Amino acid sequence: MTRARVRRLVRLLSIWLCVAALAPIPGRAQDRPVIEVTPGQGRSFRVAVQRFASGGSGATSKRRGQLKAAIEDALSFNAVLKPLPEAAFLGAEETAELTDGPRFDCADWTQSGAAGLIEGELALKGDQLRVSFAVWDAARCLRLLEGSHSGSPRDLVRLGQRVADDAVGAFTGSRGVAATEIAFVSTRTGRREIFVMSSDGSNARPATRSDAIKAFPDWLPGAEAILYTRYLKNGVPALFLTSRGDVHPGQILSGVLPGAPKYGGVFSPDGNDLALVSSINGAAEIFRVHRDGKKLRRLTHSRAIEVAPSWSPDGKQIAFVSDRFGTPQIFVMDSDGENPRRISYQSSYSASPAWSPDGRWIAYEVRAETQFDIYVVDPLGEVTVPVVVHRRNDQSPSWSPDGRKIVFASDRRGRWDLYVFDLGTGTLTRLTYAAGDNTAPAWGPFPP
Repeated sequence: MTRARVRRLVRLLSIWLCVAALAPIPGRAQDRPVIEVTPGQGRSFRVAVQRFASGGSGATSKRRGQLKAAIEDALSFNAVLKPLPEAAFLGAEETAELTDGPRFDCADWTQSGAAGLIEGELALKGDQLRVSFAVWDAARCLRLLEGSHSGSPRDLVRLGQRVADDAVGAFTGSRGVAATEIAFVSTRTGRREIFVMSSDGSNARPATRSDAIKAFPDWLPGAEAILYTRYLKNGVPALFLTSRGDVHPGQILSGVLPGAPKYGGVFSPDGNDLALVSSINGAAEIFRVHRDGKKLRRLTHSRAIEVAPSWSPDGKQIAFVSDRFGTPQIFVMDSDGENPRRISYQSSYSASPAWSPDGRWIAYEVRAETQFDIYVVDPLGEVTVPVVVHRRNDQSPSWSPDGRKIVFASDRRGRWDLYVFDLGTGTLTRLTYAAGDNTAPAWGPFPP
């Protein structure tokens, strides 16, 4: 392989990898995100959140207040239903009793300006908190949903997020994403580690701990494990799993393409297969393999550099990056490698495709003049729309599982941080504040 081709491979993999300096920068994480830009005028509806009734001595006033705040914060993050200020309540501030019967105060809530109501009860059963709740359409005085969630007392905020997400689903047909998580690469410890945080940027914690360089996190569809690339002591990248459930952690597919570097992998929507990047005779190519290492199939066969696979939600197609026409561009092929076609034409450099959950769009990064911006394109390449445009670099988009938001990495403040852009409201939220650089976000699936 020529030196020019080697340099081109390094540049392309570097953009995909978002290589950052390893030196830590003093700083302090903040628990709450900060709204930075609000250019949109998305429509939302007010929902009253009552303080839940006490189901026993463990449901203290403090816990019930924390639960109410968690539900309201999660509604605000979802940006579909807005919490009604308590000062506007014409109905009761606290749930008197959670029953299956009708209610007779709907007029009070509609006159308060609320389109909906969330009521409930908090109880401590042994060492588990149980949150029972109901979601009401106040205008029709109709109970839309009733349910419950349980967890340890330390999961109180997450329980509130799940209630809020369910309420969003009751009104819109698609669950909210406040209780989902985002995996990413961070150098805040002085090493490149995989971190996981709540979707609003809170509760960030390391998922890996070692001196080796890590990259390209990707979720197993059931959220029980994270796949990532780790560089071995001999400098060769390999695929590893970090377990969050019954999945065995450690290196995977070591017997597949033995000795060859594996630059990154992504699970198919059903979790049965992986699309991975490896190199054959110095050229990066895309392969498909069953997660047990069987049925290996090479999907790309050109002399070009082929990287960054992204599965369509139905598993029938794969978007990827190829420089077969001279510069990196977005292509789509069938999941068996057939019918490859170029779909990006807006720039001389396009990378990091990410398929939307509904299959209608592919987000990707575009080099525009001196910076990278985030665009979306339909799978046929007929419609291209800029989504995030800034004078600094915005890269590595990843969709929320409801398709309403995109998380991406940006150096607009001088170092790499993660931001979420809400497609409905146009709101931009900064998620990371800790020292170091934060890159390569991967938004996880809905919790089971």
